[in-house]
Amino acid sequence: MGYIHFENIHKDFGQNKVLKGITMDIEKGHLVTLLGPSGCGKSTLLRCLSGLEDVTSGQITMDGKDITHISPRDRGIGMVFQQYSLFPNMSVAQNVAFGLNMKKVPKDTIRRKVSEILTIVGLEDKAEQYPNQLSGGQQQRVALARAIVTEPKVLLLDEPLSAIDAKLRRNLQVEIRRIQQDFGMTTIFVTHDQDEAMVMSDVIHLFHNGLVEQSGTPTDLYTQPVSKFAASFIGNYNILSAADFQKASGEAVDCADVAIRPEIVRINLEVADESKRFHMEGKVIDSLSHGNLMRYTILCNGVEINADIMFEKSHLLEIGQQVRLSIRKTNVILLNS
Repeated sequence: MGYIHFENIHKDFGQNKVLKGITMDIEKGHLVTLLGPSGCGKSTLLRCLSGLEDVTSGQITMDGKDITHISPRDRGIGMVFQQYSLFPNMSVAQNVAFGLNMKKVPKDTIRRKVSEILTIVGLEDKAEQYPNQLSGGQQQRVALARAIVTEPKVLLLDEPLSAIDAKLRRNLQVEIRRIQQDFGMTTIFVTHDQDEAMVMSDVIHLFHNGLVEQSGTPTDLYTQPVSKFAASFIGNYNILSAADFQKASGEAVDCADVAIRPEIVRINLEVADESKRFHMEGKVIDSLSHGNLMRYTILCNGVEINADIMFEKSHLLEIGQQVRLSIRKTNVILLNS
């Protein structure tokens, strides 16, 4: 049993069954991401853990103690929301000190702890400023500092970066991960962004329709999706029915669907004869730049295949150009319903 254990958690809102029997473990010191589309239940599970929502049935234990029905304030959990929820009439230092003041920590200790945590989040020179004088990223770091300074057993982050611009978001992903590792703090992060989950997580739990579809390391989920939903949500897989795969490659497979990552597709301009590969022929019908990658869409006997190729100006393909694809057979994932 993990440091945090969810046992058959159900949560209903009237007739709406949001969580449908979640059983999973979270290990101490890990950063674990609950990933999935909107409405799949990930934020609801987080709120059940924090005590902001009561479970309909099931049990939650933390460090061997049943916390299912105890008060939120007695759980030793810190939480950061998408909305920063800073007090506008308090300075940065006062916002960060709020939880410590509520716990009646000695003033000297509060000053020391606030100074230390503001240095850690890079805001030591903003202590006397007010929230309306800060950028969105700085406000989010204040909210993070306020949650961490009380030294919670567990830190919960509910889509805290979704309202921040892309460049700052990437910086904060790295910053949050660094802080979490420095403190060794058990952290649960909720997001619908697969790239964010891949960058930050020790373990990902992929949610779908109130259940956990797949759990594992980012590499596990990316390279070995267990279902069509997992393959469609993680990465940018080509997902073909067995019939379409046979139509494109000329070879039959014993499964319901096939998943192929774009980056393992080779585009050959000459005939390749490799028995360990599937081969397809088609023409380029679209291209899209993804920074250092070019994504080509190739129409193979009526079936579209995406292929990601490192961007090289001297090797760009033209729309309408005939090409041959080869895919190593061991990289083709057979999916069953």
